[in-house]
Formats: sequence, C-alpha cells, structure tokens
Amino acid sequence: MLPHRRVYNEEHDQFRETVRRFAASKIAPDFARWEEAGIVDRKLWGAGGAAGLLCPQVPEEFGGAGGDFRHNAVVIEELSYSGFAGPATDFSVHNDVCCGYLLSYGTPEQKKKWLPRMVSGETVCAIAMTEPGTGSDLQGIRTRAVREGDEFVISGQKTFISNGQMCDLVIVVVRTAPEGGSRGMSLVLVETDRPGFRHGRNLEKLGHLSADTSELFFDAVRVPVSNLLGAEGGAMGALMSELPQERLTIALHSIAAAQKAFDLAKDYVQQRSAFGSPIGNFQNTRFKLADLKSDLAVGWAYADQCLHDHLKHELTTYAASTAKLWITEMHGRLVDQCLQFFGGYGFMREYEICRLYADARVLRIYGGTSEIMRELISRNL
Repeated sequence: MLPHRRVYNEEHDQFRETVRRFAASKIAPDFARWEEAGIVDRKLWGAGGAAGLLCPQVPEEFGGAGGDFRHNAVVIEELSYSGFAGPATDFSVHNDVCCGYLLSYGTPEQKKKWLPRMVSGETVCAIAMTEPGTGSDLQGIRTRAVREGDEFVISGQKTFISNGQMCDLVIVVVRTAPEGGSRGMSLVLVETDRPGFRHGRNLEKLGHLSADTSELFFDAVRVPVSNLLGAEGGAMGALMSELPQERLTIALHSIAAAQKAFDLAKDYVQQRSAFGSPIGNFQNTRFKLADLKSDLAVGWAYADQCLHDHLKHELTTYAASTAKLWITEMHGRLVDQCLQFFGGYGFMREYEICRLYADARVLRIYGGTSEIMRELISRNL
C-alpha cells in the first residue's frame, strides 16, 4: 500500500479514504468494460464531481472545496495505485492541467462560467497542444487563429488529446501571429459544440485503454475574442509556468503505479514455487526486490520534496523535470522486473501486472519525453 508521508496532514488522509471508496464503488465495477470500450461512461464525471474529486483546489467562490494541491495529488496517487490508469489520466488532465490554466490565466468571467461546471463534472475539459507533425517542439504548431473583428477563426488539427472524445471545452494552443516564434502563440478556449469543430477517432493505444485519446479538427471554428485565455501571444509563457505542475502530476502517477507493481510482485513471489521452494526465498529474488524497494523509497522522497516545494510556489522547471525523468524511468525498469517475476503469467492481460506494464510506457513520453527532460535539466547544469 502507499506509504504514510509527512507532506500530508489528517485532512488529506481523510480525503484519501474518500478517493479509495470512490475507486472501489464507482470505477472497479465497470473498469473492465471501459477498458474494452476504450472510454469511460460519462456518468463517471458526475460521480467524481459529487464526491469532490474534480478540481478540489478550486476556491469556494467558484464552487470548489478550496483545497490545496495535495488534494489533487491524493486523487492521482489513489487512482493510479488502484490500477485505474485510464480514469486517473482523464481526471488529472481535467483537474491538474486544464484547471490550472483557468485558475492562473482565466478572466473573472471565464472562471465564473467554467470552474463551477468543471467542479461538478458538467463540463469536461481537455488541452490541445500536440499536432500530427509537432510533438514536444510546440513552436512548430500550425493550427491558426485569425482575428476577424471580434472573433478568432481557428483552423487546424490536433492529435493525442486526452479527454478528446468526452470534452466539452478545449484549451487550444494556436498561432495568432504568422511570425514571431513562441511569441506568436496563444491559448484559446473552444467549446466543442461550435460549428466547424469535430472529434476525430478515438485512438487505439498500448495502455491506458479506458482513457479516451483523440484527434481533434478545427474547420474555421469561430469563437469570440473573449475566449482568449491569458494574453495574446502569451501561450509559451503560460505553458512554461504550468508545465512543472503537469510533470509533477506525472511523477506522482508513476510512483504510485510503481508501488502497486512492487506490492503485487512481492506477494506473488511468496506464492509461486520453483524447485520446491517459493521463488521469494531465492537470494536473486530477494536482492532484486531490495533494489526495487530502495528505488521506490528514493522516488517517494523526491516526489514529496517537489510536492512540498510546489505548495510554496517554489517548484522549478529543473526539479519537476528531474522528478518526471527519474521516476518514470525507474518505473519502467521496476515494472519490467516485476512482470518477470510472474513468468509467462505476466504476459497475460488477465493478470494486473500485464496491464500495469503496458500502462507505464506512456509516462516516459507525454508531458515531455525523457529526452526533452534531459535537455531541460542540462540547461541548468
């Protein structure tokens, strides 16, 4: 189970029990069906809102619980440890990424309109950065927003968008100036019921099967200029200020899922026998588990340090990148070894370790690849 950590207090521990009950009652009964369907039921969002799991950091004046980011972290950790990577990703994009941009850059009118709906689950939010020809290098985006009077006309295509099928509101990274590099990029809110917007296909993935991930198409979609989120031309600055939080959430997701894989393997090696003895009694097994346990201890300590710094508004791009790089890479090694303990059964999807293995792979990719993390860290040497 997840370790007790001093970064949390009694209020967060009580909230953790709420999330565990929610996972057991609202996700577990339908999870296998959602994995097969490639998407969760819409009812999950309403249930999440009713339970207080959506955007818990939103102030009370906008319908939220007025919590701190540790409440968000509890949701990430518990859903990830429960093995529900799809719903964990869906909620995290909505709670930790999209909501963060609205809180930091939304106008009073935008906050009043959208935050209560996001807290309740009435509105599901997505953020659209990646394009078919542009991954981590956001300066290469081609989606355009041309101003015509009091409107922006948006044309382009996005891909790999989490919540792409379910979303009602999308934060779209667009180019508002043909030149200017990063200074020509802006964030625009797009309601998905506007003419010209289209959800593309729900993409088939290696893991996170129940997390809908889609292409989005914008064919001369008109939105009012008041849908601009933050300053025109200010997208890159906004992204750079919010990405450390996103990378911290990925690190928390990763360390919790790694802990679950370790716990499953530790129990399994005492049940599986070879040559007349449980394989957990072999020195090779015990030493490997000792290494993995040590990796987890280091990972939890650094994740908690970053979480503590983030609460004090002191989390740097360097520290968040380090957390994402080391923890997700460690997670990959750990779950590979844990699957190995299961032998041939580990290759079967009916065993949870198989799903945990598949779900782990993307964490080294999204939110900035490991290679991009190394580039960012190297700039701070």
